[in-house]
Amino acid sequence: QVQLVESGGGSVQSGGSLTLSCVASGLTADAYCMAWFRQFPGKQREGVAGIRSDGSTTYAESGKGRFTISRDIGKKTLYLQMNTLKPDDTAMYFCAADRACGGIAPGGYFSDRFFAYWGQGTQVTVSS
Repeated sequence: QVQLVESGGGSVQSGGSLTLSCVASGLTADAYCMAWFRQFPGKQREGVAGIRSDGSTTYAESGKGRFTISRDIGKKTLYLQMNTLKPDDTAMYFCAADRACGGIAPGGYFSDRFFAYWGQGTQVTVSS
């Protein structure tokens, strides 16, 4: 059974940094596509960054140049390094995984319906 557990969220001032972690169990990290999504209150989840099974990465426009997705295959951990945070980045951040990469499209487009596995989320709050 695949389980994803996020951590690393918190409160930070505008311009600050946070690193989110997602520990996976029940899967082999280099055999799955994994991604970070975020959800604003009352809105649908939106993709932020994704990493395919071959290690290639894709970023949504909102995170380009500021966010870096990475993984440690041995630790089965996915990371999202977030720099130069803005109040608009305030959201619940979720880790997602799937054996197929249908949810990650060229150009930084993501579809949450193609990810079968989700964590519970970690809250990121950025104050001005």
